[in-house]
Amino acid sequence: MLRRALRAGYRPRSFLVDDRRLGQLADLGGAPVYAASQEVLRRTTGFNVHRGVLASFHRRPLPEAARVLAAARRVLVCEDVNNHTNLGAVFRGAAALGMDGVLLSPSCADPLYRRSVRVSMGEVFAVPYATLRPWPAALAQVRDAGFSVLALTPAPGAVAIQRLDAAHRARPALLLGAEGAGLSAAALSAADQRVAIPMRRGGDSLNVAAAAAVACWELARDDLA
Repeated sequence: MLRRALRAGYRPRSFLVDDRRLGQLADLGGAPVYAASQEVLRRTTGFNVHRGVLASFHRRPLPEAARVLAAARRVLVCEDVNNHTNLGAVFRGAAALGMDGVLLSPSCADPLYRRSVRVSMGEVFAVPYATLRPWPAALAQVRDAGFSVLALTPAPGAVAIQRLDAAHRARPALLLGAEGAGLSAAALSAADQRVAIPMRRGGDSLNVAAAAAVACWELARDDLA
């Protein structure tokens, strides 16, 4: 993940490593490297936060949403996804399953938070993302860029995602809500189409990251075949 951050143009401040892994970072350079035993690392933080390699990087300026949209054919849009683990998993699925960018409402979690980075396996450095504001009015910007805004919801009346017509599948912007609450009424109202993943055995929904992965695969399956 450190090497992925460097390849993406993030500038390191410093590295803190388990002294047994010091030789593994010989090629990184560009910032001070501090090494200590696991005992010292545990005593420094008060709990076992360190997994052998830890680093601090300078942030890069985020692109405007219009720039992400202009370079994309398919995007994910997240509203209030404020769990860092879920957001990291969403980015990992987006990268692996054909999404070209991720747009976040202002209340989403930070993709560069340590847990999001780790769960994403560094894909937060590879997938372009931007904040979409004002929310949800800026969903009109997504539509104006030529995308169909598809709200993923288990609500009655939603179209099964595999039955979407070609027009909606051409340039999809898949809209996802927070775990539990789902999409807000305002976001649902701003969508072009409500879509659902059909459930079996009485299930009513999936974890947001799992739902995103299924929906991404469906919308990109023609390219992935």
